[in-house]
Amino acid sequence: MSKPKKITVTDTILRDAHQSIIATRMRLDDMLPICPKLDQVGYWSLEVWGGATFDACVRFLKEDPWERLRKLKAALPNTRLQMLLRGQNLLGYRHYSDDVVRAFVAKAAVNGIDVFRIFDAMNDVRNLRVAIEAVKAAGKHAQGTLAYTTSPVHTVKAYVEQARAMQAMGIDSIAIKDMAGLLTPYSAFELVQALKAEVDLPVFVHSHDTAGLGAMCQLKAIEAGADHIDTAISSFAWGTSHPGTESMVAALRGTPFDTGLDLALLQEIGLYFHAVRKKYHQFESEFTAVDTRVQINQVPGGMMSNLANQLKEQGALNRINEVFAEIPRVREDLGFPPLVTPTSQIVGTQAVFNVLAGERYKTITNEVKLYLQGRYGLAPGKVNEQLRKQAIGSEEVIEVRPADLLKSEMAKLREEIGALAACEEDVLTYAMFPDIGRKFLEERAAGNLKPEALLPIPEAGGVAPAGGEGVPTEFVVDVHGESYRVDITGVGVKSDGKRHFYLSIDGMPEEVVFEPLNDFVAGSGSKRKQASAPGDVSTSMPGNIVEVLVKVGDVVKAGQAVLISEAMKMESEVQAPIAGTVKAVHVAKGDRVNPGDVLVEIEG
Repeated sequence: MSKPKKITVTDTILRDAHQSIIATRMRLDDMLPICPKLDQVGYWSLEVWGGATFDACVRFLKEDPWERLRKLKAALPNTRLQMLLRGQNLLGYRHYSDDVVRAFVAKAAVNGIDVFRIFDAMNDVRNLRVAIEAVKAAGKHAQGTLAYTTSPVHTVKAYVEQARAMQAMGIDSIAIKDMAGLLTPYSAFELVQALKAEVDLPVFVHSHDTAGLGAMCQLKAIEAGADHIDTAISSFAWGTSHPGTESMVAALRGTPFDTGLDLALLQEIGLYFHAVRKKYHQFESEFTAVDTRVQINQVPGGMMSNLANQLKEQGALNRINEVFAEIPRVREDLGFPPLVTPTSQIVGTQAVFNVLAGERYKTITNEVKLYLQGRYGLAPGKVNEQLRKQAIGSEEVIEVRPADLLKSEMAKLREEIGALAACEEDVLTYAMFPDIGRKFLEERAAGNLKPEALLPIPEAGGVAPAGGEGVPTEFVVDVHGESYRVDITGVGVKSDGKRHFYLSIDGMPEEVVFEPLNDFVAGSGSKRKQASAPGDVSTSMPGNIVEVLVKVGDVVKAGQAVLISEAMKMESEVQAPIAGTVKAVHVAKGDRVNPGDVLVEIEG
């Protein structure tokens, strides 16, 4: 056992805790009233930004994430503010050019971030270098991260080598990021002991409690020499979140590892958030409790609830166990990447496609193709070469750092967003999420930012008019004084006189089945015919059209891509079922489409 020392604490209540429990929906208005007490606790830091918070602010809450950060900084003057940064991916799902990474880090530092926890989904340290350099240039704390997972290639030796490589880049501390709750108490002890023996840096332990082992892992890590633990206030703790702050403080109180934090004050804060959590009950998932299956399928809690929602949208929630069984197989085919954003989405979505299609890799998402081409970095293990050939054919596999192939983007981004950007932060919001970022800035300019569930209630029978093929039909329903936004986002194929309607209630997918009074495509006001002829092109999932690749009169081959659709945040090609001539194209970029709709007609 290492020499005892005081343990410092980061509380995740303002970021990862509510991301794990209520789909990142906590509003700033529910954070600011308790900030004076949070600021008195004496935390080493509060995690307040990064991960999915930026996306959720812009997409659902209609809050400027930069303004959120500035207000939290003003409300927490005595506490370090921390964020989670996805290395070269920043807060998005692709690699950004180096100038975007540097600009983003600089602005995050100016607006209030003191500690940057930087990770790469592949644990490819090449993808961390520019972010680390930018943090150091800003004079802030750069924390290098080990995205923890288990596989034949993820050994203690490999993690120590990664830690050494990050130390050479100038990091100030090391975080073990156990996003899925895969650590076990004795593996935590072994890893921390090895890191402390080989690397002279503070070690932070961030462990989700998905398998119910989080607190035990942290205790054993502390005994092995860990300096710091991440916790969550009890009202948002445990399960897919983190060990409870009050519990860990109580466990260490009166020992040489005593955190020194005021348990009574923490309990006051816990009671406040207990009341807050009730306001967001509609965002809670049944998959946020303890689930030891993660030790087998390795699916992180946030990914688990997302998969459940995605399968609901496809009318296939009953097949979730098949998807859980398929995920480890896809992960092995891809060389055992850790399941953390964005690789968790890449692996999970491909597993869904494999299960629902009834054939493995019948449809391969564009993100899987990019992954197999090396566009996300170096795979930790050996990939399935047959799959790689199927996905990218004879295209070259890159071996350089992916961002080395990207040209500077900031000037182009400024030009694209134009006068909608009032400052450089707005340009970066657009850079992270071009479509929803632009929409957010347009709504702000028009004075029309309305957060979900707080929209005005229409008159009896009122329905917001559809805005075209890609816009869902919108209702606002008032139940016992609470407002809910209901979007009809898709309509399934009619069978046995019944039709599946896909709904989104405050952003959470639901499905209802009933016998409709009339046939229509939600959000369009028009009827699309259903695929029946050999040359009818359709999709098996609700989604949006990203690109139309053909026009009437084009001659196509069987298997040729004719459309690109997006479902579950992943893009995939929709291919011609037969060879022939394009007779009709019924969709355009941005259109919402439903299973079985005829999108393109090909005449053989």
